[in-house]
Amino acid sequence: MAKQTSKINKVRTFALGLVFIGIIIMYVGIFFRTSPIMMSVAMLLGFLCVIASTVVYFWIGMLSTKTVQVTCPTCEKTTKILGRVDSCMHCNEPLTLDPSLEGKEFDEKYNKKIKS
Repeated sequence: MAKQTSKINKVRTFALGLVFIGIIIMYVGIFFRTSPIMMSVAMLLGFLCVIASTVVYFWIGMLSTKTVQVTCPTCEKTTKILGRVDSCMHCNEPLTLDPSLEGKEFDEKYNKKIKS
């Protein structure tokens, strides 16, 4: 079984990755000092990655204010649930508020909307 992490933590990890990718791209731009155009393109791409990270952090911050806070039955810490199923942010215990999903195997597909 794949390792479960909460959706909020996955998005935050992606945003952190964007920051590092942006900084690495800007650092690579230093090696093109002899070509101002190449250096400028690398710096601009890196800057855009950092800005994209800021937008993602802002978006997930706004989204996390609308989540349901519950107490995890395993670790007894407060965690946030986003969607029908999610994992505890602390111990990765599968959690759901949907009574029809209780006892079923954890699957992210439960969060997808069914098209009729």
